[in-house]
Amino acid sequence: MSKKKVTIVFDIGKTNKKFFLFDKNYKEVVREYTELPLTTDEDDYPSEDLAALQNWIKDNFNAILDNEEYEVKAINFSTYGASFVHLDQKGNVLTPLYNYTKPMDQEILDLFYEKHGSKLKIARETASPQAGMLNSGLQLFWLKYKHPEIFRKIRYSLHLPQYLSYLFTGICVSEFTSIGCHTNLWDYDKADYHDWVYEEEIDALLPPIVPTSASINTSYRNKKIKIGVGIHDSSSALLPYILSKKEPFLLLSTGTWSISLNPFNDESLTDEDIENNCLNYMRIDGKRVKASRFFMGNEYKIQVEKLCAYYGKEYGFHREVQFDQDLYLRLMKNKNIYFRFEGIILKRKMISETDLKSFATFEEAYHQLMIELMDLQIHTIKNAIGNSDIENIYIDGGFTDNDVFMKLMSHHFQHYNVMSTHSPLGSALGASMVISNKKIDETFLQQHYQMKVLQPLILNL
Repeated sequence: MSKKKVTIVFDIGKTNKKFFLFDKNYKEVVREYTELPLTTDEDDYPSEDLAALQNWIKDNFNAILDNEEYEVKAINFSTYGASFVHLDQKGNVLTPLYNYTKPMDQEILDLFYEKHGSKLKIARETASPQAGMLNSGLQLFWLKYKHPEIFRKIRYSLHLPQYLSYLFTGICVSEFTSIGCHTNLWDYDKADYHDWVYEEEIDALLPPIVPTSASINTSYRNKKIKIGVGIHDSSSALLPYILSKKEPFLLLSTGTWSISLNPFNDESLTDEDIENNCLNYMRIDGKRVKASRFFMGNEYKIQVEKLCAYYGKEYGFHREVQFDQDLYLRLMKNKNIYFRFEGIILKRKMISETDLKSFATFEEAYHQLMIELMDLQIHTIKNAIGNSDIENIYIDGGFTDNDVFMKLMSHHFQHYNVMSTHSPLGSALGASMVISNKKIDETFLQQHYQMKVLQPLILNL
């Protein structure tokens, strides 16, 4: 019996750690999910438990190697960004994997802008809205001035996807998609590290840059295995679309963050873009992707929990709510703001507290919540589209199951082809494709993503 040739992908999200096997046609053969308990850093702030993550990866890898059914041909890694692992000369890990939500000391931020230019200037040049630890380059600056004794010991700083690759190869590299995701490190107009990186001599800690499609051939237990250099998850989720679609498109990736990704807009960011939380991601070839994002899923969860408590519903009840056209039209007649958002920094009218007294039912309040979130969503999508000539919008991620959200998208973007795509593979598939030489065509997404064209609503306004 011949063994099935497979590619292993470790897809590491902040919450879910996933492990996939793909066959040579990118069909999913095995999928495992786990959640790993967090640990804390030296300030007792929650952080990823790197040792637990390594053990989980090693155990899964060895189990597949021992399995008689499979022959492992390749491995790759897609992970969340804004996370560095710092290694000393001997390859030992020097610090915890700092959480990108950890607040950064104000005096260190002040020092950075005093030395290297205003917040707006840095944000525009690096295409990174300024957000402390979420700009992972700032983590290196922070270490240099907050923990100089540790900083002096660093030989290499690796982004998380490249660190996972290093565990298998022992080779330190950098790659474009990790460098390019809101790190503050890359000057997009110069197509090189930003001046501040050289001025602080941080470039010396960043290993040589290789293409995202690079792989390292290695022999493991007498088996030849190709090991990818890893990829940032947002760039990875975009890849199957880029490789199979010829016409320009926008991808709306929904989840904790709602991110509008436009790989066909390479305009430099303006001050106004930065104020609207626009940023750039990088394609695997180093070209820019214009993106705009807001913390939609996070806000949605906070507000839905409040709705459930107020109307005495079990959490989860909201998943059953279907779009109600009459209700929608009635709410649109007296359009106003009723929700006070807690985690969203986009400009909108601020009210002192959420008003639920105006809504008789859970469904009514829920429709109002979705209308207010959709106003911000429309704004961020239009920012990402900019001047590009786009006719197709693909929506993936958690909100594709939300009937009200999808109906509102089809209504507000009725002059576009709006398609929902269902793929639980998300960023894992891109990580598998980037190290393969197999060409794919237009039919690929249809086969793998259960694409559905949304019909515009015919509203009797």
